Amino acid sequence: MLADGLRHHSWATERLLDACAELAPEDLERHVPAVYGSMLDTLRHLVDADVWYLWGISGGTLGRDDFDADALALADVRAAAIEAAAGWERLLERDLDPDVDVVTSGAGRSFRHATAGIRLAQVVHHGTDHRSQVCTALTTMGVTPPDIDVWGYGETVGRSRFGE
Repeated sequence: MLADGLRHHSWATERLLDACAELAPEDLERHVPAVYGSMLDTLRHLVDADVWYLWGISGGTLGRDDFDADALALADVRAAAIEAAAGWERLLERDLDPDVDVVTSGAGRSFRHATAGIRLAQVVHHGTDHRSQVCTALTTMGVTPPDIDVWGYGETVGRSRFGE
């Protein structure tokens, strides 16, 4: 069941990155209220966190703890998102224990203990939260955001449909 959540997470991020690639650079970099800086900043943060979460959950065998997306162009953010999606797939191949204590620390932060299950829930929540912010920003600009909800993903990959 975890596979659908992580695959939707990656799919939705890539679709949103593709939609944002159509924007003018000044629109992508404009600061928007209720968003993590600009849309580009928000997308960088989302993917940067994915790479870091992947590193922590995998015990340092996937992702990176020193990845810095702060200056990346959108195309490079998308490449990192695709790499993270491949990492999530490799993680799914493992015999994951949702109760194992995963300990991480960040720059200047204390150590955080959390189970692998909580960390994976955070990955999905974090992505949904920031993708929603970018979709809101697009809407305020008069741009229709892409359909990135779970139902749309399910229909795209043949795991959800209407009918009898």
